[in-house]
Amino acid sequence: MRAARCAGPSRWDGPPRFVALGDSLTEGVGDPVGDGWRGWAALLADGLTGTPASFTNLAVSGSQTRDVLERQLPAALELRPDLVSVVVGVNDTLRCTFDIQAVAARLDQVYAALTEQGAVLLTACLPDPGAMLGLPGALAHPLARRQRAVNTVVHALSDRYGALHLHACEGDWITDRALWSADRLHPGERGHRQLALRFHALLAGHGLATGPAPSPEPEFPAPTTSASLWWLATAGTGWVARRCTDLLPQLLTLAADELRHRARGTSARLDLRASAAVSAALAALSVAEQPDAA
Repeated sequence: MRAARCAGPSRWDGPPRFVALGDSLTEGVGDPVGDGWRGWAALLADGLTGTPASFTNLAVSGSQTRDVLERQLPAALELRPDLVSVVVGVNDTLRCTFDIQAVAARLDQVYAALTEQGAVLLTACLPDPGAMLGLPGALAHPLARRQRAVNTVVHALSDRYGALHLHACEGDWITDRALWSADRLHPGERGHRQLALRFHALLAGHGLATGPAPSPEPEFPAPTTSASLWWLATAGTGWVARRCTDLLPQLLTLAADELRHRARGTSARLDLRASAAVSAALAALSVAEQPDAA
């Protein structure tokens, strides 16, 4: 197992280079500004120091851990960031190809490459999409189990690499509807500001954010109900459809399995199976990192 690295310098020598990697959450979906998205990472960048940070957002909506490893990481390494955020994994849970061992291996490579270059690493665990969407239990539980697996891996690897980790999978902000956009999966402007504030506090606690914290108050009026419904009926519907095309058949199979175990009183076996898969995934990383025998 690689030794954990420290979280980086006690202060920046100048305006830091901040690079954000991830999916639609980091891209800023739910926080529209002009013709694009802003999001928590851009809000955080403004408060890192008293002068503007150099900020590059490489996050792309729909990205999975494979996309971060293969597409975003090389671009990030070229920028040689002082601070880099990696918040990803929900889209992996929404695919029929979900494999926690592959997710763990990809995140391990991403974290290792960035910390070996000397960047301070920001990570976060996230709420499960089934709960956020309000799906029935038999559909929500398999997704929750997958998200817990991803979060466990993120926790373990964040500790291994000395990342500054935000526990965003719990807390009142998840249930406060005023913080979320109409699709129930992405924060609205208030929610993005809350994430930025929490990351800023985390960095400030380590002497790495000396600028003003982002304001919790929105800069723009919240979308009207009619505007939100229109977004759901157009772009929002397409967003969900693209992610459910390959998941839905498998999710129905998982739901049927969930119901069978519930009827037999053996639901705990599904949790144990998921826990064993996570343990195996982390153990595989440790074995892969051992030096070859002489």
